[in-house]
Amino acid sequence: MTSTVETPPTHTRGRLFDWKLLVGIAVVAALLALSLLTGVYDVFGAGDGGEMFAITRIPRTIALVLAGAAMAMCGLVMQLLTQNRFVEPTTTGTTEWAGLGLLAVMVLIPGASVSTRMVGAVIAAFVGTMVFFLFLRRVTLRSSLIVPIVGIMLGAVVSSVSTFIALKTDTLQSLGVWFAGSFTSVIRGQYELLWIVALVAVAVFIAADRFTVAGLGEEFATNVGLNYNRIVLIGTALIAIATGVVTVVVGNLPFIGLIVPNVVSMVRGDDLRSNLPWVCMLGIAIVTVCDLIGRTLIMPFEIPVSLILGIVGAIVFIFLLLRQRRYG
Repeated sequence: MTSTVETPPTHTRGRLFDWKLLVGIAVVAALLALSLLTGVYDVFGAGDGGEMFAITRIPRTIALVLAGAAMAMCGLVMQLLTQNRFVEPTTTGTTEWAGLGLLAVMVLIPGASVSTRMVGAVIAAFVGTMVFFLFLRRVTLRSSLIVPIVGIMLGAVVSSVSTFIALKTDTLQSLGVWFAGSFTSVIRGQYELLWIVALVAVAVFIAADRFTVAGLGEEFATNVGLNYNRIVLIGTALIAIATGVVTVVVGNLPFIGLIVPNVVSMVRGDDLRSNLPWVCMLGIAIVTVCDLIGRTLIMPFEIPVSLILGIVGAIVFIFLLLRQRRYG
């Protein structure tokens, strides 16, 4: 698979909803129902089961939906704007920048509210993503495989800075918890900021055609009258908002933005508008399945969902690299 985004197939255009999507929605709904029913606490037999169900199970399931859809959607937009199949918040350093912003707020404002932390994470994620995009525009890379490697290296540098600051300020444990990527602590009153990513999804859908055109390259986009730089700026802002919010509430969810868009693209082509429901749905399904595995594998303890996603994502990443090499 080449790194260049091809013209969207006309036969997929406009086919936003069909029976296959309805089947997929039914499968995802079944997974979410299973998530509501899975847990150590007996919500049906205990006297306060109903209250615990509302405090823990429902918020956690909603968080699975919002976080899974958001990170998958971020990967799709990033891949279009960079014309590269291997970029997403994890492979461009966006997540690490969000963590650095979160840490900076915690150090500078110890009693900062969740919303203040979110603002710091979003601003840092935006700056980091813009740095990556500017680097791509100024440096010509012959191979698309080099791009994610550069992003991972930049992310490693930022992560090292975060670790150094955490060591100096005695917040290393907190940093580890933030990057664990787990839904264990998601309860009522602590997840509501995730609803912001639903607004981001709406914004992405509204600007979907512009992102698709921008994905064909700056020259093409300019020739059809599109302000390429403005679209890149808007896309970067939306990616930063979604990544920052998810990082603050849930933590790091690696490779979702890499796995989902590539799988959907291989089946349906590259039109963002028609692919967006599928991308969101598959992102939700993968995160939910990984979370269910993490909850049940060593019950009553939990494995962070980021650990399972990391294993799955690494396997898919290697597969995509081999596929790229084979089809060039």
